[in-house]
Amino acid sequence: MRAFVLLLVALLCAPVAAGAQSAASRAAMTSVGTETGLPIPRFVTLRAREVNVRTGPGVRYPIDWVFQRPNLPVEVVAEFDTWRKIRDFEGTEGWVHQSMLSGRRTVIVVTAVRLLRREPAESSPPMARLEPGVIAWLEACRGDWCEVEVAGIDGWLRRGDVWGVRADESIEE
Repeated sequence: MRAFVLLLVALLCAPVAAGAQSAASRAAMTSVGTETGLPIPRFVTLRAREVNVRTGPGVRYPIDWVFQRPNLPVEVVAEFDTWRKIRDFEGTEGWVHQSMLSGRRTVIVVTAVRLLRREPAESSPPMARLEPGVIAWLEACRGDWCEVEVAGIDGWLRRGDVWGVRADESIEE
């Protein structure tokens, strides 16, 4: 009788465990784009001087606004066919065509003036002062520091001083 009860409990619990597993599988699947297989969310860069941002994924949707800042980092948060839903550093979202995006990475300085340092250390001499809104090409990130290039000057910024790179992301040169 005890064996029958254990078998019955196991059978009753199996659908719950299977449901939990499929929920975990669904969560894992939502972390990659359905069109590209690339991670979602991920950072990319605006390719053109003018990028139309639409209310939905297609030309039939109205243009909500136009980005006029080439190389601005944005975050891809969803994919549909050839359209990518993006979010900017201020949290504004909309849909753009994939041809308007580049995989080459940039970051944007946020909140305050930041010092671009020669080496990845607070004690390293500053090479430049970067105002909020300055866009830098991202070259590498290790630990709390990211190596960037701004106007031909290579240097290091604290990861928390820029938007366009994840806190746990490692980027190699």
